[in-house]
Amino acid sequence: MHPEIPTEGRIPLLDLVIPIHWEYHAILMFGVWFVLVPAAVMLLRFGKVRPSTYGIPPGTPKLAWPELSWTVHKYVLYGAIFLTVGGAAFAVLLTGGISGSLHGWFGIGAVTLGALQVVSSWFRGSHGGRKGHGANPDDRSTWGGDHFDMTPQRWWFEAYHKTAGYFALFLALGAVATGLAQFWMPGLALALAIVIGAGFVLAIVLQGKGKNHDTYQSVYGTHPAHPFNRVRYGAMFDDQDKKP
Repeated sequence: MHPEIPTEGRIPLLDLVIPIHWEYHAILMFGVWFVLVPAAVMLLRFGKVRPSTYGIPPGTPKLAWPELSWTVHKYVLYGAIFLTVGGAAFAVLLTGGISGSLHGWFGIGAVTLGALQVVSSWFRGSHGGRKGHGANPDDRSTWGGDHFDMTPQRWWFEAYHKTAGYFALFLALGAVATGLAQFWMPGLALALAIVIGAGFVLAIVLQGKGKNHDTYQSVYGTHPAHPFNRVRYGAMFDDQDKKP
């Protein structure tokens, strides 16, 4: 253990000095960022249903497949951020502030981006489509929504949410690596290597098997009249329509 790492901390409100077990902090943060978060990301990336013409049927319960992949992704990440903020806050409280070490900066960066992931999800906009709230499956004029119409709000939400999520994982990796440099735990280092290697191989296999379905088409379907399908593939559909 690095000699500058405190072994005791004081709880201000109780004026109580307690020993600090940094291994618990390390295990918690590793479990959150390299078990829970990757599992939630992989589930949504590779667990979406294969696209059909009109996507997920109206009335599909949130706890039934294929809606379940989005539900699990959402609530697992909510839980992960709650545990992360709690673990970081407890460490800051006991040590009397944020250290100026690389571990501290990587950690604060990961916690901040993680918390902003939750905030950004509040701005994803409405869903729309045949299964949207108040929509009539037989009346296309009632299918409007930010996601179905792929409005600028939804477009920029996806651009930020996906990019910031990967950056948060990168910062978390930096926090774990620099934390291990200060407080060496060989078992945790081995677990980190195994998780990264297994995730790398699993992602290649699932990608190779074609499990990474397009989100829009998985949810709303492949029908060429859907707004985002028309934007992306309109020219192709128009060319097909002109063929004899």
